[in-house]
Amino acid sequence: MALPNAYAQYNNNKILTASPAELTLMLYDGAIKFCNIAISAVENSDVPKAHENIMKVQKIIDYLRQTLDMKYAVAQDFENIYSYLSKRLVEANVKKDKEILEEVNMHLRSVRDTWKEVMRINRGKGNN
Repeated sequence: MALPNAYAQYNNNKILTASPAELTLMLYDGAIKFCNIAISAVENSDVPKAHENIMKVQKIIDYLRQTLDMKYAVAQDFENIYSYLSKRLVEANVKKDKEILEEVNMHLRSVRDTWKEVMRINRGKGNN
């Protein structure tokens, strides 16, 4: 029983010590994870599980939208992406549509990978 508690403590510490950029990356990873679970649930005709996980992805996207600082021009680009993903998630949830979820997942992975690259570049700048 100590092992699950140790893992939970590790994850808690990981979140508490993460930078804002790392927290954003964790949110993207979570959204991708829940989208994958939703895709699997749709494939298995598990409607409640699909709904629950699509809602988790929607909540993460909503949170990311709320944290945008619109004084930066790039924030509008993210707003457009998040708005589109939100609309597609609603449609996927209503229809329990695997293809829409796969499209959303593809976009989430692309944004996450871009975010990781920006973090890598910024880390390199910090060492100069």
